[in-house]
Amino acid sequence: MKSSSAFTLLEMLIVLGIIAIIISIASVSYSTAQKKSRDARRKSDLKLIQSSFEQYYSLCGYQYPVGSGGAVPTVGCTSPVAIILPTVPVDPRSTPYPMSVSTSSTYTICTTLEVETPASYCLSNQQ
Repeated sequence: MKSSSAFTLLEMLIVLGIIAIIISIASVSYSTAQKKSRDARRKSDLKLIQSSFEQYYSLCGYQYPVGSGGAVPTVGCTSPVAIILPTVPVDPRSTPYPMSVSTSSTYTICTTLEVETPASYCLSNQQ
């Protein structure tokens, strides 16, 4: 009787199939985790912007900063001199967060989420 210690072609194909299934499941999970991470960063950025706008409101004459072209402005006032948000955060996809301002007493900042429902996340003035 002759014994063989090698793998058969069928055994190799089954192992390769299992590895392919595991890799595909892992890549989908990784992609979803990345999207959730970007959504969390977007929410955090909007909270930071909202917080700096509220600081601006209380320090700079009870009005909010007005952005130009629908973009979030750098936040700082001249009297008293205070830089509150020197660098405005941008979306993880490198696009600025859109902002709508009706007057210097109201604002709304929105972003689009990738995973969560509802897909739109907005913050507005608290005063």
